[in-house]
Amino acid sequence: MQKKPAVLSIQTIKRMPLYYNYIKELREQGVTRISAPVIAKRMGLSEVLVRKDFAAVSETGGRPRIGFETAELMKSIGRVLGYDNLNDAIIVGAGNLGMALFSYNGFEEYGLRIIAAFDADEAKAGEMAFGKTVFPLAKLQDLCRRLHVNIGIICVPHAAAQSVCDLLVESGILAIWNFAPTNLSVPGHIIVQQENLALSLSLISSHLSANNQGAQEEKLIHS
Repeated sequence: MQKKPAVLSIQTIKRMPLYYNYIKELREQGVTRISAPVIAKRMGLSEVLVRKDFAAVSETGGRPRIGFETAELMKSIGRVLGYDNLNDAIIVGAGNLGMALFSYNGFEEYGLRIIAAFDADEAKAGEMAFGKTVFPLAKLQDLCRRLHVNIGIICVPHAAAQSVCDLLVESGILAIWNFAPTNLSVPGHIIVQQENLALSLSLISSHLSANNQGAQEEKLIHS
């Protein structure tokens, strides 16, 4: 009998892909069992937290001194994350970032299949990537409704992001992956995952700046 899915917190869900990728590495190395303490140490988490997370998703549970089967655990986590159920998505914005995502064929392992891209520049219509086509923006609503696409990926400049978002919502999109550097206004039933590349780069630069300053101060002290 399949275990009833647990209601997971956002923080728990955010840890699941990290577990999945680590266990995947272990599986590729031929490891068939793994213990919560080993994973906790590897990921800098508490053993109690890891055991609690795994207990919430594992069908069979771990065994004392033996641990969890990596195959079953990976399958259970993948099921929770939806990796076993492909969801079709479209990209709006066929610029450098949009085409890079469009060309990447590794998303399907994580339950995402990008079937088409759209751009307001009709000159880009007909461009191909891995057998998939870039369409003019005018065809977006028809394709989304006809193929029941639920996920839209926004890769346009910030000035155009909200209007693109509105178009996606009107087209029946339920989830938006936003790479535009702006906050979007959406109805309550729409989920938005924001990828702020500028913020990530700022954090990296700030960290490097602090480290460089610390190194310079240390050098002055010992000079």
